[in-house]
Amino acid sequence: MTAPLTKVAWDHPPTAAGYKRMAFRRGAWLVGLTSTCVILSVGLRLHVITQAVVPVSAVVIIIVPFLPVVVIAYCTRRRVASVLQAYPWRELPCQHVAQRPSLIAVAFAQDFSPALRMFPFPVQLTDRENEGSGTIWFAGDPRFGGVASPVGGHHPVRVVFDAVPGEPWGRGDDELARQTGLMRRNGKGTRT
Repeated sequence: MTAPLTKVAWDHPPTAAGYKRMAFRRGAWLVGLTSTCVILSVGLRLHVITQAVVPVSAVVIIIVPFLPVVVIAYCTRRRVASVLQAYPWRELPCQHVAQRPSLIAVAFAQDFSPALRMFPFPVQLTDRENEGSGTIWFAGDPRFGGVASPVGGHHPVRVVFDAVPGEPWGRGDDELARQTGLMRRNGKGTRT
């Protein structure tokens, strides 16, 4: 399947539906983790769960480090939507980086194939049968990252550079990149 001939990625119906599923999942994770924290706090305050020290400790050990990641994922969903509403899908060759499931090398040009990190959660974007190589759909600015999806646009995920490229590559629309949140005011790309 080739990238649709729409003005922006958001006009492709599976993309909008995929974004809504992603936003719902991130909201559900946030509600689940925060409600668990609230229940534990109230239970400890009312001395209801003081006897269950081991289960409460296990839950706290799991939730405390994971909650900031979920909060960031929930907040960045708006950036994913703004990129999808501003940039069209482009079908590009890519390959998953060995031993790092969250990295993909996207070939924007013959001499520019940076490693992009899926943020915040890694997703299998290409076919497993092809040893992680194939094509993906990309919407965004190659200088700052954007949104990638398996071919079909049904599972959008934010991608950022794993390491900041030394030399700037190509030119692009700086104002559009700023409006969508891909570029900060100082001209550097965002990392989330």
